[in-house]
Amino acid sequence: MDALASLEICAGAGGQALGLEQAGFAHEAVVELDPNACETLRLNRGPEWKIIEGDVRDLDGRGLTGIDLLAGGVPCPPFSIAGKQLGAGDDRDLFPHALRLAAEARPRAVLLENVRGLAARRFDGYRAQVLARLRSLGYQIWWREIQASEHGVPQLRPRFVLVALQRPWARRFAWPAPSSQPALTVGATLRDLMASGGWPGADAWAERACAIAPTIVGGSKKHGGPDLGPTRARRAWAALGVDGLGVADRAPGPDFPPGQPPKLTVAMVSRLQGFPDVWSFAGRKTAAYRQVGNAFPPPVARALGLAIRQALAS
Repeated sequence: MDALASLEICAGAGGQALGLEQAGFAHEAVVELDPNACETLRLNRGPEWKIIEGDVRDLDGRGLTGIDLLAGGVPCPPFSIAGKQLGAGDDRDLFPHALRLAAEARPRAVLLENVRGLAARRFDGYRAQVLARLRSLGYQIWWREIQASEHGVPQLRPRFVLVALQRPWARRFAWPAPSSQPALTVGATLRDLMASGGWPGADAWAERACAIAPTIVGGSKKHGGPDLGPTRARRAWAALGVDGLGVADRAPGPDFPPGQPPKLTVAMVSRLQGFPDVWSFAGRKTAAYRQVGNAFPPPVARALGLAIRQALAS
């Protein structure tokens, strides 16, 4: 099939954009504000994608009429339980601009993902406003919590996903079915990377790390360093034999202290997010980790993209 045209906003390190590319979408433009994330996009897809380093608030969608899909991971702080949950009162809320772009570009489909905090009762009125605006533009809308582990990602990562399709194509849309194969454990996913520095304890560690990972948290520029999550998450990591307080520069070596739990590297966290090993991340360790931790897992985006593509092909 020919590729369908898409616009990706709030692209971050490209997790969703990559998954949609794998599903058969060609990005007319990929928009991101963070300089490190933009450099990551250039490193990996510079020639293929038109990368716009700028604020989505300044983007005019009228020059992109005729695209098939508007997609993006709008910032989650307005709805995250880790933040103040200000919703529409948070100046980082970019949902209004995503809706504006939908009105200007009139894509056949819209895909927006956010934290599951947006599903909370306190945001019922906010969601109703979003739905009303999209319905006024001719879309039929679905909203669902999606678990990354159901699509091959070795991580407990719930996301609240909105899909909207124009009515001629909406009748064919169905949410992607969970994978028939369970996600690999952390140990099975990372054993080779843990052993890459010559650590003799890698096999024993992999046997202990016999469950999927808790949700990886990227954090923000304002708060903290590259930790794998808050205290509760670090306890879950400890049960897997991982030190979640920080990220390592390299895999443990031959002299790594016996009995000490290793930290993960950025490359390991990237694999747990479903990125291919060849995907490079720009910036220093903390900046790279935050890009990975805040990403939408490519395998989940691919599954959603294939479901949308099938509907649009009808």
